[in-house]
Amino acid sequence: MKAGAEIRGEVLLTLAQLRLATPRQLKALLLPHQQDTDHVRRALRNLLAESPALVGRTHRAQQSYWYCTPAGLAEAAASGELQPRAGRTTRKRIAASKAGLREHGLALVDTVVAFHQAEAADHADWQVEVAHPTPAGNRVPDGVVLLANGSSAFVEIDRTMSYARLVAKLERYDAYRNAPATGRGNAARAPRSHWQETYAGPSLNRPFPPVLFVFVPAARRAAPATREAAFHKRAQRIDGVNYRIIVATTTLAQLTQHGPDEPVWRVAGRGAGEERCPLNALPKAR
Repeated sequence: MKAGAEIRGEVLLTLAQLRLATPRQLKALLLPHQQDTDHVRRALRNLLAESPALVGRTHRAQQSYWYCTPAGLAEAAASGELQPRAGRTTRKRIAASKAGLREHGLALVDTVVAFHQAEAADHADWQVEVAHPTPAGNRVPDGVVLLANGSSAFVEIDRTMSYARLVAKLERYDAYRNAPATGRGNAARAPRSHWQETYAGPSLNRPFPPVLFVFVPAARRAAPATREAAFHKRAQRIDGVNYRIIVATTTLAQLTQHGPDEPVWRVAGRGAGEERCPLNALPKAR
C-alpha cells in the first residue's frame, strides 16, 4: 500500500494537471482501493509543509480544496512528466473563488474520475484549457482527453452557461475544424491544419474528435436533464453538427453512475434520435 510520502509526486502532478481537487477525488484517481483518504491527506500535508509550499488549500462548506502553488507547478514541470501543453498558472484563484468557478472545476475532475474508473482514459491523459487556434481567436475546451483506443475527445462542462453561448461553442469548434492549413508542408506531405496535425494521426485516418458535453447541477438553474434536452433542440439548427462535428451529451449523474462506456451519450443534431449509446458507439465525423 502506498504511503503518503510515496504518492507525493503523483499528487503534485495530478493537481498541476487538473488545477484543483478534493482529497476524495485524488483518492479515487490514485488510490482507488483505499478505504479512506488518510494517505492522500498525508501527502498533501507533506507538500504543504515544504518551503516554499508546493500546494495550497482553501476551505468552503466544510470541504477542503487543494491546488498547486507556483513553486509546485515549477517542480511538476521540472519532473518532465507533465504534458508539455498542460497549464502552468497557479490555480489558487479557482479554489478560493465563488462557488461557480470552483464547482465547474470540480465537476471536470469528477468527469476525469468517471473515465478513469471505467478505464476509458487514464487520468494522466487529460489536458485542461488548452488553446486551439481558429481564424476568429482561440477555442479553449474545458478538457481534452486521449482515450484508451488512441483517439481523442473534447470535453465541455456546463453548469450555468446560456444556450446561446453553448451554441456559440459549437460554432467555434466548426471554425477550428475548418481553419486553413498552417505551415508550408514539404515534398512528402501537404500542409495540415492544427487539428489534423494534433489529432488526425500521421496518415490522417482519424476523424475530427467528438465534442462531449456534460451537464451538471447548479443552484437556481433547471435540472441537468432539462438543460440537456433544450440544448439538443438548438443544436439541430446548426449546420455540420452530426456531420462534420459529432456532438454528444450526458449528465454528470449518469456519467458517474454508469461510466462513459455505457449507453449514457445522446448524439446531437439533425437526424439524431433520443436513444443513448456508449462512447465507443458514437458515429464518426466525416
